[in-house]
Amino acid sequence: MAVPKRKMSRSNTRARRSQWKAVAPKLVKTIEGGKTVYSLPHRAKVVEDSAGTPLYMEYKGRKVADV
Repeated sequence: MAVPKRKMSRSNTRARRSQWKAVAPKLVKTIEGGKTVYSLPHRAKVVEDSAGTPLYMEYKGRKVADV
């Protein structure tokens, strides 16, 4: 395990930590059945019937898993 040779000052520690930033997710806009839907790219989505009951998961138009 790496061990620092000298103590790091508070200002240097905080400056290093301040570089971590949250990134907003990139959403893909699609139109399905007249409704605009935003979804995450490369993720399976849940297919529901007209009553809202989840049926299965779909990716690129193919069924990939049961719910």
